[in-house]
Amino acid sequence: MEPFVAAVAADHEIPDWAPISVRVGDHVQVGDRDTTWPAFVFVTVATGKGWVPERLLDDQRPVARVLQDYDTRELPVSAGDRVVVTIDDAESGWCWCTNDDGRAGWVPRRVLVVDTDAQ
Repeated sequence: MEPFVAAVAADHEIPDWAPISVRVGDHVQVGDRDTTWPAFVFVTVATGKGWVPERLLDDQRPVARVLQDYDTRELPVSAGDRVVVTIDDAESGWCWCTNDDGRAGWVPRRVLVVDTDAQ
């Protein structure tokens, strides 16, 4: 996928807890499915907790093995911001974005609009 510029149409605030990173082969404790974002399940690891796309885990429960590296870091954005989208994960409904300050993280697709003027 070619990176593209998107305008932020609505604010997105990040969760109160610290993000986690999981790596291929890690084992995670799997919790509930997210009711707003059904592609995600809540996982707990020694370093914290966070939401991970279920498709990145094997089908074992309650402890699953991670099949693909994943970072749960979210990017806070405000309406009117512009970001560069480098990963557009349509299945989960989230995009990996970088802001003008070079900070990166996940942003919900529903708050982004492709900036056709910047393309």
